[in-house]
Amino acid sequence: MNSTALLTDHYELTMLAAALRDGTGDRPCVFEVFARRLPDGRRYGVVAGVSRLLEAIEEFRFGEEEIDQLRRNSVVDDSTLEWLANYRFTGEIDGYPDGELYFPGSPVLTVRSSFAEGVVLETIALSILNHDSAIASAAARMVTAANGRHMIEMGSRRTHEEAAVASARAAYLAGFHATSNLEAGRRHGIPTAGTCAHAFTLLHDTEEEAFRSQVEALGVGTTLLVDTYDITEGIKKAVAVAGPELGAIRIDSGDLGVMARQARDQLDALGAKNTRIVVSSDLDEYAIAALRAEPVDAYGVGTSVVTGSGAPTAGLVYKLVEVDGRHVEKRSTSKQSRGGWKKALRRHKDTGTALEEVVFQASAEPGLGEHDRLVQIPLVRSGRTTEDVPTLEQSRELLRAALVSVPWEGLKLSRGEPAIPTTYLEG
Repeated sequence: MNSTALLTDHYELTMLAAALRDGTGDRPCVFEVFARRLPDGRRYGVVAGVSRLLEAIEEFRFGEEEIDQLRRNSVVDDSTLEWLANYRFTGEIDGYPDGELYFPGSPVLTVRSSFAEGVVLETIALSILNHDSAIASAAARMVTAANGRHMIEMGSRRTHEEAAVASARAAYLAGFHATSNLEAGRRHGIPTAGTCAHAFTLLHDTEEEAFRSQVEALGVGTTLLVDTYDITEGIKKAVAVAGPELGAIRIDSGDLGVMARQARDQLDALGAKNTRIVVSSDLDEYAIAALRAEPVDAYGVGTSVVTGSGAPTAGLVYKLVEVDGRHVEKRSTSKQSRGGWKKALRRHKDTGTALEEVVFQASAEPGLGEHDRLVQIPLVRSGRTTEDVPTLEQSRELLRAALVSVPWEGLKLSRGEPAIPTTYLEG
């Protein structure tokens, strides 16, 4: 991985230079990542990007090229450049793991370090966590709407090339089954899937020739795109070429519900009763929910998932909450923060249903009830990532279990209060 150091914002280095000069840069501090509110209409958020952030922090170095860039542009003075050249994060980080739910005020990430070491991490932390959490939060709603049906992430062409890989990972974490992005498959071990596009059909003189070529290359288990011309004729030709054991057809246009019903009837009449139906075309969680009663076997989702389905950022902020053991907080109108190093526990009924998120001062931890659990886990100690960080597969399971614990009304796509209320305990 290339150095991530210059993903730091200019104003962070401005603060750093001034703090190093006046001696406050060494003060022990606590920074916290949290959301003041959830995106409009959302009832829960999904934490994602924590593992990617920890990897980025390990690679957070100001090498010769970065130092030269800062020097040429007179960003900071020479003494600050010398400090940056030796930068290594040596502090501690606790946080919600990938796959955990979060709510307004949840202490998603807690960074304990000197002011200097912690302040330069703000942009890298927020850029990763805001992006990945937004994608995972939207993807989780889609997975819930799909009600167990196969989900394929297909949004690489609708976002930045690196965001495409991160989006595929976040969608898979949220419960998608596969991605069309091969780089995400290489980096993260995510299953990949895909089929031919309309261009392949148009390349050939006839639709039959295109289908025959694809089947000969990939076998009868492949998925044939049948709506380049006429769907009814396309399905007829697809079964004629591949036989009744054709793996799947894909429909990418029209009224998907009507098309799926007609396609199912036609496939069954042709003897292709096990041929699956895959639909795509500008799907989001609402469209997926509307198709729940239709004979759809899988959904291909693109633009809406990689753009957070209307909420492209999770709204997370990174704030200083403690200096030398003293609570500090921002009091600006509508942008208040709560001071002090905080932790959280989640209370549940004996049935496993979550009741509330309790945020408390770390110095005044309440007693844990039988069905309570602490939400944060140790992520970094003395600058090194701990062994507690879950794998991608473990995070998928964590989220699945977390969503099962949410009261049923909290999984609705309609507007409403957060699925689990947040309670603050004063220290």
